[in-house]
Amino acid sequence: MRRSSSVLIIVLSCLALGFVSWRLAFEVPASAAQSGQNPELMRTSNPAPRVSKPMEPPALVASVAPPGSAVYVAKRGDTVTLVAHRFLSQTSFLTSSELADAIRQANGNPQGTYLKSGQELVIPGILPAPIVEKTIPVPRDFEVRAVYLTGVMAASDRGLRIIKRWRELGGNSVVFDVKDSDGSVNIPFDHPLAGVHHIAIHDLPKFTHFLHSQGMHAIARVAIFRDERLVVAHPELAVKSHKTGQPWRENGKLVWTDPSQPKVQAYDIALAKRAAEAGVDEVQFDYVRFPAEGDQKDASFVFQTDHPTWHRSDVIADFLKHAYAELHPTGVLLSLDVFGIMAWQRPVDLAHTGQDIVQMAKYCDVVSPMIYPSHFFGMDGIAHPGDAPEHFIGESMKRFELITKGSDVVIRPWLQAFRWRTKTYSPEYIEVQVKTAKETGGIGFLFWNAANDYSKPYAAMPEMRAAKGQYFRGDELPSVVQADLTRPTDKTAIDK
Repeated sequence: MRRSSSVLIIVLSCLALGFVSWRLAFEVPASAAQSGQNPELMRTSNPAPRVSKPMEPPALVASVAPPGSAVYVAKRGDTVTLVAHRFLSQTSFLTSSELADAIRQANGNPQGTYLKSGQELVIPGILPAPIVEKTIPVPRDFEVRAVYLTGVMAASDRGLRIIKRWRELGGNSVVFDVKDSDGSVNIPFDHPLAGVHHIAIHDLPKFTHFLHSQGMHAIARVAIFRDERLVVAHPELAVKSHKTGQPWRENGKLVWTDPSQPKVQAYDIALAKRAAEAGVDEVQFDYVRFPAEGDQKDASFVFQTDHPTWHRSDVIADFLKHAYAELHPTGVLLSLDVFGIMAWQRPVDLAHTGQDIVQMAKYCDVVSPMIYPSHFFGMDGIAHPGDAPEHFIGESMKRFELITKGSDVVIRPWLQAFRWRTKTYSPEYIEVQVKTAKETGGIGFLFWNAANDYSKPYAAMPEMRAAKGQYFRGDELPSVVQADLTRPTDKTAIDK
């Protein structure tokens, strides 16, 4: 009886166990579906074989990005620097290294050289649209306090630091090369004569916007007529030799286009207008003259045939008349760099350069004589002119003031910020120049250093700034700009 009972219990247990297994086999998938789980993740005694899907390439944009940014999914071989180069044109940053630093900060400073494939990166500073900057008009007697930067320097991290430092010390303007005296064009410029050229400042409106955000008056320097690149590419536009009919050379160098060539004039005016359209506040013409050295008797120019009664000064004045007519309606100021020696009005200098200050003053807002003391060698019986800044700057300014009297043109001098041919170059040397120029009628000043080393002006500025009225007035850009130093680059700001 006990044996029969035991057998019965075992049979009933097996039946119960089978029933439970049968229920689980049908009910688990259903419950899994109701809970939203993937049925494939549920283990069974006989799992179906899984088929692996091919891996898709990482997308450029994945997660929702914070406002003013984008999310990039890294590919194999990517680095932060490489990603910064790709995105620079889409951001408010001016240099790729500046953007790379911002990317690292926004993403917890990722370690290692290479990014992981599939890694998401937040790209900060994304612009909703390209920046469109406009000129900020100022009166012609606005007191400019400027340093000069080459195009390459202006587009670099060091250049940005110079600009910010100069602003901190009381500067309010920057002169930067759009076109240098070797003919290098530093901005995008679509023109038949421009050819393929290295671009240092890839986005001029963005750079101008940055200067404005720093409270800076933006001055685009355009070196005209002395243009080695253009002469080599287009020898038909060069000054010609009477003797050979070939391009004329200044002391063995092939560097001068013919200032009276209509194509040359049109080219330089078009470049100046391009800068004006990008929002610069002033266009500055340098080398607005004929060649002054070399065998002058062998130099042949187009105007001698087309306008036989003209002199070189008539060519320069006619060019400026057309240039001013093109640029003035844009709201920019037009300033002209001229030799400091022109203040003495020696006939030989006028005959060679064509820089008749009286005529030139009719077609510009500002005349900027280059009155570097070291350049007046052989003048006024002073053996070391570089060590006599008070004399040469004072004498030059008085003469320029007299020459331009009644023209309303502003005299804003270029001053020496380099130690060539002087043993006394120092912060005090800087102060003497600025004070002397102001006391003799100068309004503002421009510091020139070809290497962009402004350590001495940096040291001089705090004392000059503290002595209110003795060295400069302290003009600033309109208050609307000063109150907007951190302007957002969103679409609303761009459209205004």
